[in-house]
Order: sequence, then structure tokens, then C-alpha cells
Amino acid sequence: MLNIGDIIKATGGSIVVKGDAEFTGISIDSRTIKDGELFIALKGDRFDGHNFTMDALKSGAGAIVSNLQFIAQDVVANNRTIILVDNTLLALHNLARYMRKKFKGHVIGVVGSNGKTTTKELISSILSIRLNVLKTSGNLNNHIGMPLSITRMNKNTHIMVLEMGTNMPGDVDELCSIALPDIGVITNIGYEHLQGFGSLHKVRDAELEIAPFVKKLVVNADDLFLMEGVVKKFKGEIITFAIDVEGADITVRDIVFSDEYTKFLLCAKSEYIDINLKIHGRFNIYNSIAAAATAYAVGFNLQEIKNGLESFEGVNMRFEIKKARGVTFLNDVYNANPSSMQEAINELVRLINSGKYRRAIAVLGDMLELGDYGVSEHKKLGQRLSVIPVDTFIGVGPLMSFAVSEFVGKGISVDTSDDAGIKLGEIIQEGDIVLIKGSRGMRMERVIAAVEDSEEAIGLLQQNRS
Repeated sequence: MLNIGDIIKATGGSIVVKGDAEFTGISIDSRTIKDGELFIALKGDRFDGHNFTMDALKSGAGAIVSNLQFIAQDVVANNRTIILVDNTLLALHNLARYMRKKFKGHVIGVVGSNGKTTTKELISSILSIRLNVLKTSGNLNNHIGMPLSITRMNKNTHIMVLEMGTNMPGDVDELCSIALPDIGVITNIGYEHLQGFGSLHKVRDAELEIAPFVKKLVVNADDLFLMEGVVKKFKGEIITFAIDVEGADITVRDIVFSDEYTKFLLCAKSEYIDINLKIHGRFNIYNSIAAAATAYAVGFNLQEIKNGLESFEGVNMRFEIKKARGVTFLNDVYNANPSSMQEAINELVRLINSGKYRRAIAVLGDMLELGDYGVSEHKKLGQRLSVIPVDTFIGVGPLMSFAVSEFVGKGISVDTSDDAGIKLGEIIQEGDIVLIKGSRGMRMERVIAAVEDSEEAIGLLQQNRS
């Protein structure tokens, strides 16, 4: 329970109307708010929560945190608690920071260019074996989602696992100043959000903004560029994980891939245990051992780590292997940058080389937010695809047309993911394997939906069976 005294103390706000004195939680969405929750009216570029304060009250909000200039008389007349602040987003940050400072358990911050959400979920899967874990929901890792996650803390919370995203310098520092993590995890450094950073060195600097806040830092020892920065900027305890580099704290050996599982031997100093994952790809081994290293750092044993890793079912739209009508789809549509795109292509090549598939098709959408690197990175992608056994490449969006122009093979350029789905539906055959990936803004999940709705695709597949 939150009380009005704590909220005033945390936000520095003032009470206009005094009603309820205690609240069951925090909400920023009038559509999902529950009885007795405090509604914080946030204002964004495309929305203004102050327009929905009456909706929130009708849905049972116990109080409203608002900016003075947005208070309407009908809200005041409702006789619910109204707290006025200068800036509602800053009030959310201050409230989350206030609650965090009262928390006595570990707070784990997860940053990095790729794999943050899956790593966060894997860490939580292990820790929940014997702890009550509070984690960021989905990929709510920004200046709204992460502090809102902290406000869900209650007296039963033992540990927090918080994903922290970044689009520009200073983002991680701001989030850390709220979350105050004592353990940090850096998954890797890659070509992400170059529009906001401009160079790989600045990406690394941004992710390393977590370093001054933490006592322990879990890092990928195979990422030599990352390690170079860590050694320069961090003086606390470093816990390493690796597949290739010898001598890391957590390593693996005897890796076996299949369509159903990923197996390996997890090694922690002189201890070993077999792991059988339900998720796929070399990159997910990295995510798993990052989680293992983190759990090991807070005192979990290998059997507990094994149980947590093996029970993990995966994250929606992150390299899910789906089969429909004899076609295998590699559904990795959540997001994309040059580094994660290369990892997905590497996994496609491994699967092609298994000899189980008739043809390989790549349906790839624009990699956004690359700034001046956009055209060149897409051209490089087309060149890389030309030297692997991909039968057909469907590029989605204006940037991916540059990749298609460099592709030596059957290349098709389309404007939208719907167009790509229709085109794919015309050419797929039973026994094909199809990689689908692109930035979130490209909505590449619509490709599979369009294929499923394509009567022509169904007819072709039925024809191939007969």
C-alpha cells in the first residue's frame, strides 16, 4: 500500500483535493487502471493522460497526479485525491526512486545492444526458483516503463531485474539514477541506434553508463571491444561469461543444436552441468550464460540455474521456430540492427547446412535508426546474403531495397510487410525454411499473417503435397 504522505514526500507535490489516503498501486493507463490505484497523467508527443483523468476516476482510480494547468473542474468536483506537480513524468521518476531507496534487496540492471529482454527473462526464470522477482514487463525498458515497473514493488519483493534501453547518450545514466542497481549485466555491444550515437565507441560509452552505479558487472568476455571499455571504466568485481574465450567465470562446451533443443555443458569454475534449452541459436546460448553468470553472482547453485534455464519457454517474436503447412518459419520479427541481423543469418545458415530443408528464403525489413550508416549497412547485408545458400531474398522498405540491389540471386523489393507476405505466399513450397526479421517499426509479424491468409499459398502447398 502507498500512502499519501509518501507520495507527497517523494514527488514534492501539493494536495488540491483530499480523498483516499492509501492506494493499491500506480497506473498511467486509464484503460487498465484498477480500483484504488493512483493515476499519473503523463503527457507525451502523441498522447496526454490529462485528457483521460475522468476515465481513470470512473474506472476506480483512488487519486490523480496532475500538472496544475491541466486540472479540470469536473475532476476536482469528483472529491478524489488530487496531487499537483510541476511535471508528471518527473513525479513518476521521483516516486520510483523513493520506493527503490526503501528496498533492501539486490537490483540487477540489464543493458546491451542485443538480447536484453531475453536475458532479463532468463535471469528472472532462474531467480524465481526461490525468490519473489520483480522484473520489467515485456520490453518496457525506457524512461516510463522502467520506473513504472519499480512502483510495482511490494513487501514480498526479494529482488528486481530491470531492463534498461538507450537511444542516446545519458539514457542509461538517467535510468540507473532511478533504479540504483548494485549488479549490472552488459550483454554485448553492437550497431544499435546509430542515429542517436553516431559511432560504435559512443554506443559502448552509453552502455557503460551503468558502471559507476554497480558493485558487480557481468560482461561478455567474447566481446573484446566491450571488455576493453570495461577494464578502463570499471573498478569493481567483474564476472565474465563466454563461449570462445578461455578462463571466463561461466563458459560452455559440447554444444549440440537441433530443431527441438539446444544442448551444452555449462561450466562454472570446477563445476559442470548439462543444459537442455527450449530456445534456439548461438545468441541464445550467450543470453543463457549471461543469466547463469548473474544468478551465480547472487549465490545460486548450478542445479538451480539448470532448472531455471530449462523451464524457460522463450520470448514472443524472438527467434521462434514455427512450422505451418510444411514450411519452417524463423520468427525473429521483434527488432533488428546489423549485429542481431547477422546473428539471425548465422543461425539460418546453420539450419540450411543441416540438409533438412528444400530451399531458404529471407524476408528482411529495414533496420531503422542507423542514421548515416543506413544505406551502407543495408548494402553490406545484401552482399553477405549473396555468399550463403539463400534462394530468394524479399526486402521490405526503402532501405532494404539497397540490400536487394547488392544481392546476387533472386531479389524482390516491396514496400510493406503486407506486400512481402503476399509475395512470400506466392512462392513458398513445402520443405522451405523462411527467416523473417526487421525493425519493430516495419511490423514484420504481418508477413506470417499475410501468408496464413493467402489462398494462393495454401493452394500451392496443397499442390506440392499431391
